[in-house]
Amino acid sequence: MMRRPTTLLTGCTALVLALGATACGGGDPVAAGGGDHALGGQTVTVAGVWSGSEQKNFQKVLDAFSEKTGAKTQFVSTGDNVSTVVGSKIEGGNAPDVVMVPQVGVLQQFAKSGWLKPLSPTVRKAVDGNYASVWKNYGSVDGSLYGLYFKAAHKSTVWYSPDALTQAGVKPPATYDALLKAGHTVSDSGLAAFSVAGQDGWTLTDWFENVYLSQAGPEKYDALAAHKLPWTDASVVRALGTLGQLFKDKQLIAGGRNGALNTDFPGSVEKVFGPKPEAGMVYEGDFVAGVAKDQFGRAIGKDADFFPFPAVDGGKAPVVSGGDAAVVLKDGRNTKAGMALLEYLATPEAAAVWAKAGGFLSPNKALDLASYGDDVTRATARSLVGAGDSVRFDMSDQAPAAFGGTKGAGEWKLLQDFLRDPSDPKGTAARLEAAAAKAYKG
Repeated sequence: MMRRPTTLLTGCTALVLALGATACGGGDPVAAGGGDHALGGQTVTVAGVWSGSEQKNFQKVLDAFSEKTGAKTQFVSTGDNVSTVVGSKIEGGNAPDVVMVPQVGVLQQFAKSGWLKPLSPTVRKAVDGNYASVWKNYGSVDGSLYGLYFKAAHKSTVWYSPDALTQAGVKPPATYDALLKAGHTVSDSGLAAFSVAGQDGWTLTDWFENVYLSQAGPEKYDALAAHKLPWTDASVVRALGTLGQLFKDKQLIAGGRNGALNTDFPGSVEKVFGPKPEAGMVYEGDFVAGVAKDQFGRAIGKDADFFPFPAVDGGKAPVVSGGDAAVVLKDGRNTKAGMALLEYLATPEAAAVWAKAGGFLSPNKALDLASYGDDVTRATARSLVGAGDSVRFDMSDQAPAAFGGTKGAGEWKLLQDFLRDPSDPKGTAARLEAAAAKAYKG
């Protein structure tokens, strides 16, 4: 499967090793490490999907941990399919100590397979004190906490070119209807309103989830995510129709529907923030800022800014999140050090290292917002933390991978088909239900 750019995995390895000295105890892991190199000579292996700037920035966290503890770290890249790679390593007797898991569904799979160690009292105390309970719930299976969310994504942000909106005389809208109206005003000024990354099916699931959460509300969102509500429910058909208002409007999408279906996520950011802009806005998570800044040299807050995904039909503005959970494998060679790493990752000190480097949000309420490097990221983090328990985790990431996380199949493909032809929301809902029923039974 293709991974959306929110993963955490790379850096965990180093951290786990470094903190190993405190893995058995319940005290402050940072203090216990204390710079005395208590883990000197030990190595911790961490598996994850990160690459590029994310891997480099998480390495800074690992380096800080190693400096405290003397531990060495080894990162093993899994590619996109974490569950398959980790499963084969366990079978081969070469399990990593720590895995950064990008999907709730995969974390549940690992726990139910008996692969994970419950997290230590120190981690549980930190999560209880410094995280909204929703994050504990997403990291828990059958009442036991297995996953620590170190890095989160805010996936209810619409990014825009301030110049494009200013030239069109448009202000950031607060409702979905106003969003479409503003889009027409932008397109009348010469640029398409939206760049849509339809080649990547996961971006379309994010569009749907924001509309659905706001329009149908959190209770139905939770029920649909657990497949306790069928995809043929009237609320799903309604949300598809609402999304279809955008998809079927040729004026609003750069390159039209066919252009969108041939645009991947980085390409969608380029169409707004690249050297030859084709659109004024692009919807996706906070990680859009990293691409705009690192690949196209845009100054965040000046050349690129965001507004919250607007409320739909009188509902509340949605806050959809993604994230990566650090877990400790039972079959790892250094599980005590692995747990110590997680104890470190649970501290605001660890989060501050990456926050200063950029491209990062933490769900840890104890992290000082001043740790973030720019006002826009601070505002995004404030919104995520401030949403508290109203945050809802990315629905497709909660689903079995066959439905919610596989390229060319399930929800990804069916929403691409809907983008290609948005004329039949009811038929699309029926096809989504058929695919979901098959995947959830499996």
